[in-house]
Amino acid sequence: MKKYKIQKSPFIVPTTDGKLIEEHWGNSTQHSNISIAHMVAPPEWSEPHQTPEFDEFTLIISGKKQFEIDGETVTLEKGQSIMIEKGARVRYSNPFSEACEYIAICLPAFSMELVNREVEGVD
Repeated sequence: MKKYKIQKSPFIVPTTDGKLIEEHWGNSTQHSNISIAHMVAPPEWSEPHQTPEFDEFTLIISGKKQFEIDGETVTLEKGQSIMIEKGARVRYSNPFSEACEYIAICLPAFSMELVNREVEGVD
């Protein structure tokens, strides 16, 4: 029995905001301890604030991505990476004119139950 697995068909997470999410490893492959996803955030994309119960690592492949972390705004570009610890209030966005391609790794795996996404427009 081989001690490795090759992912040839990542799970395409359905979205309504134009963002591409290809989960290579994670809950979709019965790996709840980690998720690894290839993502493309379109220009002018954003999502609501969240307070995840997982650490998230992001490596920018191309373009730029903006992070609002506990009230501080950080912008990363190609070749840069960041680790955001669980429990931080964070908002991810791409307010720029070109798409942002990146790899995201979450420990434990990303799930809607652990992301704690805020409802926009509700205080």
